[in-house]
Amino acid sequence: MPKRLLLIGGNYAPEPTGIGKFNGEMIGWLVNNGYECTVITTYPYYPQWKVQEPYSRKNRWFRCEESHEGRLKVYRCPQYVPAEPSGKKRMMMDATFAMAAFVQMLKLLPSKKYDYVMSVVPSFHLGLLALLYKKFRGAEVLYHIQDLQIDAARDLNMIRSGKMINAMLKLEKYILRKSDRVSSISDGMIRQISGKLDRQIELFPNWADVDKFHPLPGRMSLKESFGFQPGHKVVLYSGAIGEKQGLESILHAARSLEDREDVQFVICGSGPYREKLHEKALEMGLRSVHFLPLQPLDQFNRFLNMADLHLVIQKSGASDLVMPSKLTAILAVGGLSLVTANPGSSLHALVEGYQLGIVVPAENQEALNHGIRKAVTEDHVGMRGNARSYAVEYLSIDKVMRRFEANVLKN
Repeated sequence: MPKRLLLIGGNYAPEPTGIGKFNGEMIGWLVNNGYECTVITTYPYYPQWKVQEPYSRKNRWFRCEESHEGRLKVYRCPQYVPAEPSGKKRMMMDATFAMAAFVQMLKLLPSKKYDYVMSVVPSFHLGLLALLYKKFRGAEVLYHIQDLQIDAARDLNMIRSGKMINAMLKLEKYILRKSDRVSSISDGMIRQISGKLDRQIELFPNWADVDKFHPLPGRMSLKESFGFQPGHKVVLYSGAIGEKQGLESILHAARSLEDREDVQFVICGSGPYREKLHEKALEMGLRSVHFLPLQPLDQFNRFLNMADLHLVIQKSGASDLVMPSKLTAILAVGGLSLVTANPGSSLHALVEGYQLGIVVPAENQEALNHGIRKAVTEDHVGMRGNARSYAVEYLSIDKVMRRFEANVLKN
């Protein structure tokens, strides 16, 4: 009899990036490998912070989508989505989904029991729903931490109330203690979680589809297909565009390289801060900075291969709390990345230790400028090869999921 898993998470396919992408691919792998899966989620909104087509034209109340001959059911719940997210608005968004997910979970209680109920952080408090299901039906609770949400909110000053932070940390500790298995995506995050509670934390890293994302020959012709000249050095940032990510540093870097007319900067993606960043680039008179929309999935491998350098911009307080999901695809295509991460962080240790790219201190404009100039001037073919080899060896979705199945879904 196939094992049954219930996933509770606010992000899911068809979101093209971030946690929704990984949740969708994880469930897809499980279903294709004999599991019966049910997902309680909401409507796709990330990274645009707006419900996307075709869902935006439909009634966004409770609905069920069924596929894979009934082995996968996706329940979508209503949720408040702020057009311009802030700390308070995000809390309201999380609360509305948690309430809707609670209603949907109650409807599932009388149905056939799930062997596992899994919640994915963020949002951290969804673990309470998993524990509630366990109380009534006895399923094993899997608590997977993609982002140390509370720590990041505190360190990045998104929530300034000490009392609220302490209350949230106590609730998080309760969930960590009561969950049957806890996993996270990097060694650095595992160290952080272990500091909260002395228990075993499983490593369950994000992955890359190394068949879908792979190196392509002919970067010069690829550049032409995206509107650049063969001799241009294309420096690419592709991902969510938020106000607190420090992406203004890309504009200042572009200004510092104005003497290099061959260096072209591309900022690709969606987000609430995109237009403001675009306006700032126009005010600065930057002719070498181009803004492009999020690329279609069937073009994304070509798009990533087109770039000479990929920027992975992290705040100094985040490089040991968040493993950027965009990095996995960059490594899979054998891309040269420039990562901002401070010594001692897990991200710095990973990139530096395996020589996967160039690392510069976070929130250091001079170091970023120098790193980009160095990257577009020197040959880094060895790092490109290291990146692809690391992705194939450690980030293949099949290898990651096989280890997860053996270590976590082993009962």
